Amino acid sequence: MYIERKLNNGIRIVAEEIKYVNSVSLGIWVKVGSRYEDVNNNGVSHFIEHMLFKGTKKRTSKEIANSIDKIGGQLNAFTAKECTCFYAKVLDTHFDIALDILADMFFNSAFSETEIEKEKGVVLEEISMYEDSPEDLVHDIFTQSVWAENPLGMPILGTEDTLKELKRKDIIDYFDINYTPENIVVSVVGNFKEKYILDEIEKFFSDYKPAKIDRKIIDKPAFVPNHKHKKKDTEQAHLCMGFNGIELGNKYTYPLLVMNNIFGGAMSSRLFQKIREEKGLAYSVFSYPSSYTDCGILSIYAGMKPNQLDFVIDLINEEIREIKEKGITENELYDSKEQIKGSYILGLESTSGRMISIGKSELLLDRIYSPKEITEFIDAVTMNDINHVIDVIFNTKKMGTAIIGPNKSTNIY
Repeated sequence: MYIERKLNNGIRIVAEEIKYVNSVSLGIWVKVGSRYEDVNNNGVSHFIEHMLFKGTKKRTSKEIANSIDKIGGQLNAFTAKECTCFYAKVLDTHFDIALDILADMFFNSAFSETEIEKEKGVVLEEISMYEDSPEDLVHDIFTQSVWAENPLGMPILGTEDTLKELKRKDIIDYFDINYTPENIVVSVVGNFKEKYILDEIEKFFSDYKPAKIDRKIIDKPAFVPNHKHKKKDTEQAHLCMGFNGIELGNKYTYPLLVMNNIFGGAMSSRLFQKIREEKGLAYSVFSYPSSYTDCGILSIYAGMKPNQLDFVIDLINEEIREIKEKGITENELYDSKEQIKGSYILGLESTSGRMISIGKSELLLDRIYSPKEITEFIDAVTMNDINHVIDVIFNTKKMGTAIIGPNKSTNIY
C-alpha cells in the first residue's frame, strides 16, 4: 500500500513502508528540467541542481557533504528534460538527518555569486567532457535535430555560451517561477513509522509559499525527420537514428517496451545479434524509447568503423523492414514480456529504486501504479498491440538521423 498525503500548499508526499530493510531513501522531486528553458537560459535547471550543493545559510558545501558522509549515507541529484530530483539514502535511524539536509539545501541555498562563478567552471568542464564522449553526444545531436524548434531538443547541460551569460538574478527568477508547491513531490521508501515521517516532512514543507509567478506554457514538439552530421576525427562513427514515439501514460507504452526489447533493447535482440554477434561490426548497438508527458521518440544507436557506416545503416533498415513485414513470433513475445518483468522487479529491490519509481510516477503521471498493476500491463500485451506499435513507430519516410564521425553517410545525405 502506498501512503499519499497532499499538504495545504499543494506539495504531495508519497511513501512506501518496507519493514524488512534497514534503509530509507528520500527524494525531493520538482517538475522542472531543460524543457522549461529557452535559448537564453538553456542549462539553468541543471545548474540549479549543482548550486543546491554549494552551501546554505547555515551549512557550507563541505558541511553538507560531511553530514551525509559521516553517517555512511548517499546524497545526490539529477536533472532530466522534465524533472529534477534531489535525494538521499541513509540508514533508517538517520532519516531526520537526511530530511534536515535536503530541506536546508532546497529552501536555504545561498546562491553565492562566488560559488556561481566557480560552479560555472565545473559545469563547463562537464560540457567539455560530454563533447569528448561522442557515443553520448550523438543522442543529444539527434534530439536537437528532430526537435529543432522546441526546448525539448535542447541539451540538459546547456551550452558554453548560455552558461557564461547566466546571472544570479536569472537563476533566482527561474527558481521562483518553477520551484513551486504544485510542482513538488516528496518521495520516501524504506523502514519508517508512517505518522512520524509524514509529520516531520510537513514541518519542513508546509510553510513553503513562494510568490505566485506565471509559468511558461510548454509546447508539444513536432518531430521533423532531419539529418545532421557533426564532422569529427574519431576512430568510430557514431550513429543515432530514430522515429516519433509515444507519450507517457499512452496505452501502448508496454507494447512499445516489449517490441523494443525484441528489436534492439537487449543482448538477445535482433539488432544486437545481427550487427554485433553475427557480423561483428559494432561493439555497442541498441534501441530505446524515451517518453515525455505529451510526446516520445524511439532512438537507435550504433558505433562502428567509419568505413562500415553505410553497411550498418543498411543492416538496421533491413531489420526494420523485417519486423514491419513479418512481425514477431509468439516465442519472442513471451520471452520479451518475461525479461521486462524480471528487470522491472529486480530494479525495485532497493529502496532508492522504489523511491524513484513512485516519485517520478506521481510527479509526471499524477498517480502511482503498483508492481502488480505494471506486471499485469506487461502480461496483457497482445500480438495485435505489437503490430499496431510497429506500424505506428517504424515510418521510414519520417526517420531522423545524427552522425558523429569523419564522414557522412551516402545512404542518407
